[in-house]
Amino acid sequence: MLDYDLLDALLAVVRTGSFERAARELNVTPSAVSQRVKLLEERVGSLLIRRAQPCEATASGALLCRHTERVQLLEAELGGRMPTLPGTPSERRAKLRIAVNDDSMSTWFIEAAAQFCIERDLLFDLVVDDQDHTAQRIRAGDVQGAVTTQAEALPGWRSMKLGRMRYRAVCSPAYFSRHFSEGLTRDALRRAPCVNFNEKDELQKRFLKRVSRTDIDPPGHFVPHGAGFVRACTSGLAWGMCPQRLVARELETGELVEVSPGARFDVDLYWQSWRLSLGWLDDFSAMLKHNARSFLD
Repeated sequence: MLDYDLLDALLAVVRTGSFERAARELNVTPSAVSQRVKLLEERVGSLLIRRAQPCEATASGALLCRHTERVQLLEAELGGRMPTLPGTPSERRAKLRIAVNDDSMSTWFIEAAAQFCIERDLLFDLVVDDQDHTAQRIRAGDVQGAVTTQAEALPGWRSMKLGRMRYRAVCSPAYFSRHFSEGLTRDALRRAPCVNFNEKDELQKRFLKRVSRTDIDPPGHFVPHGAGFVRACTSGLAWGMCPQRLVARELETGELVEVSPGARFDVDLYWQSWRLSLGWLDDFSAMLKHNARSFLD
């Protein structure tokens, strides 16, 4: 029989990345957390956590974490519908661990999802990653759902289209005059610095290939922050692909101009979640699909 006090300790260490932070979350001492994890490892006969900075789950540890999350969601749902049932942990809120790309976080996701969590008394545990790579979180079993560009559902998951996010290639007027005064020539595009969200971000290169019909690898800054990314463009530091909704005001006031006026670059977004039927997760998926229509093209 699994001991869920031990499983909760394992999950807390994996999610926070350290025994100390897990102890604060569970309101116990780090020694107590360590003892619980060691006891669980002894019972299952397998190493569950790689003691590193940060701590990471082994394959066996990840499997137990996924099981624990599902049980917590099921128990929280049952407690919400039958609050008088003995043994239901009504004081513990269910958590939805979701992978979301930063552009969605900066534009529409929180506004689309907030009311649902308020009404259901749920907690978010959001993991931010590039939209082309959030699906990797699904494969790793690290999340219960993900906003991703991957349309095909992974085994054990289901996929539905949310809509498309429209991007504009933008820069400051001074930057445009400095680098593109003679047009978007291939030489100019090769020399002009762009800004990337991180090393996984391929939007800028994909845009360049579309407008130049060749592969171009420009010098690039890395700014892994939504507001900072836009600021890199408005300051004249670089050009970059920004969500149209995020920079609409700057384009209207002239603080930003388009690198290629009228050119648009659309990215289809999908929601993937566990195929396992969980009432709240199913309801959340339906809500997200409905609300996304108001924010995505």
